[in-house]
Amino acid sequence: MARPRAPELFDDRSTAAASADDAGPGPRPGHDRGTNAAGDSFAPLAERMRPRTLDEVVGQRHLLGPGRVLRRAIETDRIPSLILWGPPGTGKTTIARLLAAHRGAAFETLSATGAGVKDIREVVERARVRRGGGIGPATLLFVDEIHRFNRAQQDALLPHVEAGLCRLVGATTENPSFEVNAALLSRARVFALQSLSIDELAGLLRRALEDRERGLGQLGLVADDDLLRALAAHADGDARRALSDLETAVDLLPDGVTTLSPAHVADALGRKALRYDKAGEEHYNVVSAFIKSMRASDPDAAVYWLVRMLESGEDPMFVARRLVIFAAEDVGNAEPQALVLAQAAAAATHLVGLPEAALHLTQATLMLALAPKSNAALASYAAARKEVARSGALPVPMSVRNAVTAMMKAAGYGVGYRYPHDFDGGVDSEHRSFLPEPLQALRPGTLARVGALGWEAQALARLHAARGGGSTPATREDTRDDPSEG
Repeated sequence: MARPRAPELFDDRSTAAASADDAGPGPRPGHDRGTNAAGDSFAPLAERMRPRTLDEVVGQRHLLGPGRVLRRAIETDRIPSLILWGPPGTGKTTIARLLAAHRGAAFETLSATGAGVKDIREVVERARVRRGGGIGPATLLFVDEIHRFNRAQQDALLPHVEAGLCRLVGATTENPSFEVNAALLSRARVFALQSLSIDELAGLLRRALEDRERGLGQLGLVADDDLLRALAAHADGDARRALSDLETAVDLLPDGVTTLSPAHVADALGRKALRYDKAGEEHYNVVSAFIKSMRASDPDAAVYWLVRMLESGEDPMFVARRLVIFAAEDVGNAEPQALVLAQAAAAATHLVGLPEAALHLTQATLMLALAPKSNAALASYAAARKEVARSGALPVPMSVRNAVTAMMKAAGYGVGYRYPHDFDGGVDSEHRSFLPEPLQALRPGTLARVGALGWEAQALARLHAARGGGSTPATREDTRDDPSEG
């Protein structure tokens, strides 16, 4: 059977994301859905709920919070030309509109997907006429998807931005250092916007449900917090998409029904509702099944439970954190690359988000399920902690104390220390334990519970051979009945 191409894995989500940018569904018969500032009751919910003040903006506290850089620039009326770089639905257009409103400036907008040099010149000419002898209103030119302008189009903006005839606000989802030419970048400040968190999006959805003027408050709808969080998780940090999905779910409600259910939301998102309450028992049941499947080296079950979590709206970073923990707790040095891959998957998930991050999480899940297992890190820490609690703060052996003064040397600090690199293989075959003196009689492996599989077993065997055979260090088989293992 042919393998699906990567985009096909996410066709349902891609369609949902695209629909969020459309005009939006029409109102339910017999229901007035509220109006926007212009009195347009047919505008999509995302447009009606567009913030009117800086305090209404959801997210971007690092830029717009009290005392933050962009807020200070706005409040002191020292707004530079700027480029807003961030994922879709994070407020780029909204911030541009609020900047224009704050300055009392005319708001001109161009989309770089269709505008050309001729359109730029027309906007500039209108700005010149509007400004008159310097006493008329200023013009703020918002260029959406500015990264799509070619060099000639970007160059056409330069003299007018430099002269201050137009204050430029560009919006881009692409790294401007790669997509915007250096001359334009040098005349504008770049501000990076962040995807909205699940909590921020859930709060926005709650506001939309309760807002009687612009939102859906007049419908008297009921939706529990878990349902709104599931909608928020599906939106992947995009406020427009979250509001569009909510609006679609509301439009699918039968007449007379005022309670949003998982089934309505599933219909709106185009997929089957899955039972998964992130604050309840089912959450912990599924997470437990996921962890135990990897621990049991059952890759089929592990990837199944992974998909159950993600498709039910779990925060992908929660899953990523569990993978990083599992890599150290259950694989450890049996396969040292496990932790590296788990960390890489977490970083990739943070960078790209869903749906594509599902691939990184799946790759890490399969690797951890297939890897040799060792809980040596957990067992070793527990054994050493138990010994420290039993014996207390024993003194450091004199041979490994650092003699940094003549008095310390005279007191015997460092006496008897043998430098390992002076011996073949970097191992002293006559090594004496560096544990505190009362513990030096402990059998090797009493505290370091090295496993019998993978890299750590090979490393232990190499060390044992380098020390001439000596006493065989304990492996997990030797210590598995120790109650400290938990």
